[in-house]
Amino acid sequence: ARDLAPQLRALLAQQNWRPGDLSAVVVSRGPGSYTGLRVGLMSAKTLAWATGCRLLGIGTFAAIALQAPPTALRLEVLADAQQNLVYAQGFARSAGQEPWREVAPLRIVPLADWNAAAAPETWVTGPALELHADRLPAQVRLVPREDWLPRPASLLALGLERWRRDESDDPFSLEPLYLRPSNAEENWAKRG
Repeated sequence: ARDLAPQLRALLAQQNWRPGDLSAVVVSRGPGSYTGLRVGLMSAKTLAWATGCRLLGIGTFAAIALQAPPTALRLEVLADAQQNLVYAQGFARSAGQEPWREVAPLRIVPLADWNAAAAPETWVTGPALELHADRLPAQVRLVPREDWLPRPASLLALGLERWRRDESDDPFSLEPLYLRPSNAEENWAKRG
């Protein structure tokens, strides 16, 4: 959070741009770190509102899916949700066709339940593999390690698709993609 505004200023200066020259701001809306999503999304919303440019929120799992090998036709993106739970979302595409389409909603499931339901032809990717790759069923195929985390280029590609369709999000209503309260919020609720 401390470095975000100075880095933005430096990036604009490298391009000889002023903030008013922006036509859009692309931001990941999650799932992800609660604090990181809040800081990043609020910064993007403020920049879009202040400059009048479009705001384009992109699902993190859609960006990760974009990085899967061309031979992958079914894909599950996983992120650690702690307590032996994972965030999971399913995607599919036809041979040689882009883009991915969501075939299962973003959900939180016990890793054991996800493992029991995993289909053999499914490719798996996402940040949860850093912790759980060795606990997944042998019949699934892992996307190469270098593609497990979202890259800025993937977010930009999806943002440009939305920009070309003349889409945008409202800076006042775009929210991070959370499926449950943060640990602090859960602990606070237990006290009451």
